Amino acid sequence: MSITLVSNSYLDENSAKIRAKPVPWEGYQRAGLITSEELSLMKKVDRQSKAKVETLLTSDGPTYAALYLRLLKKLQRVDTQSCILVLIADALTDHEERIPWFTNASQSDPELPYGPLLRILDSQDDFVQLKATQILTVLLSSEKSPIQPQQLHPFLNTLALLVVNPSPHKRDIAVQCLEAILSRPECRRAVWANASLVGGLVDILRHNPTPQMSYQVGFCLWLLTFEQEVAEQIQKRFDIIPLLVDVAQGAAKEKVIRVIVATFRNLVSKAPQANLPAMLVAQLLPFAKNLSGRKWTDEDIVEDIQFLRDELSARFESLTTYDEYRSELLSGHLSWSPVHESDLFWKENATKLNDKDYELLKILIRLLSESNDPTVLAVASHDIGQYVKHYERGKKILTDLGGKTRVMELMSHPNPDVRYQALISVQRLVSHPWAAV
Repeated sequence: MSITLVSNSYLDENSAKIRAKPVPWEGYQRAGLITSEELSLMKKVDRQSKAKVETLLTSDGPTYAALYLRLLKKLQRVDTQSCILVLIADALTDHEERIPWFTNASQSDPELPYGPLLRILDSQDDFVQLKATQILTVLLSSEKSPIQPQQLHPFLNTLALLVVNPSPHKRDIAVQCLEAILSRPECRRAVWANASLVGGLVDILRHNPTPQMSYQVGFCLWLLTFEQEVAEQIQKRFDIIPLLVDVAQGAAKEKVIRVIVATFRNLVSKAPQANLPAMLVAQLLPFAKNLSGRKWTDEDIVEDIQFLRDELSARFESLTTYDEYRSELLSGHLSWSPVHESDLFWKENATKLNDKDYELLKILIRLLSESNDPTVLAVASHDIGQYVKHYERGKKILTDLGGKTRVMELMSHPNPDVRYQALISVQRLVSHPWAAV
């Protein structure tokens, strides 16, 4: 697990500048902050050629690893911390076998290697914070046993802040770090428990990212969906399926489509009931049929597309009109599909909105309160009107559940279609008697 696992031009450019800057090691020794032995060791590597430093590390690597970590623990100046972090990263670059030099430092000091690195995640200096994040990613992802919460949680909290930062290089580094650690089950569970971190990833996809960033975020989501709980809840919590369909439809790069299709396969395999309805509403079946007609360089994507086609086709063929309506409602993406305006449908199915303690009726009312989409609000208002038109007791139930108040509020909505549908529904709510309607 080399340091190049997380690479970024901002880190590379600033590391090059820091290698050339002098650090007052003698001053630290005179002030009693470092020992004469530590000074002697540091002078051998300070601003020396890569070849000379490599020779020293080859002969005395563990000594230098422990030294760097000790100095990071006790020296506070940003320029000095930057220098030490660059030395650590340089030692690890292309040398995965050196990672134990740093992780084994805990044998002489239990606070090492993670204590000093985690502490400077709070640094006000961007380079110090990001370089520490890069190094922590390499060390944590290489741990042989599960990562301890006291190490993992502060690290993930930092990533949660970086992933929503307006700075592109901060977001890029955070996503790369997540890619590296999410292969570990304890990291997947901890990331899922950090709602702002998952929400930050999803939000990146909503703002037209580069193809590479789309792939990296997709890769993170694919890894997350290996967890059963994630597969069951991610659509409900983050409305991820229509977003991923949009990203895949607009993607020019095969690898972006491949990772999204693989994510869909995880969602269908692990939690079909939670995800197939939203997939059908998001028109994933016609999209999968379209994908199966293309030529692909990767055999895995062909197999995944066929799996999706088979699963979605089987589900679609067994759907009744009511199942289609229920799927659309559960997805939260209402549109003017034919079912809404079919009088026969409402005659046959209005009372089914009462099933499971008014489950679907409550979803309609929730959409009226929470959605900002005028189409969703108009269709939901229309459906409320159809419900009370065809179910005479619906008026009281809707009032008790708060639906009547919300529909009345929508009569003053800025969108004319929402106003019109709300007005029709309110007329049906307040008219008498139901049987004469």
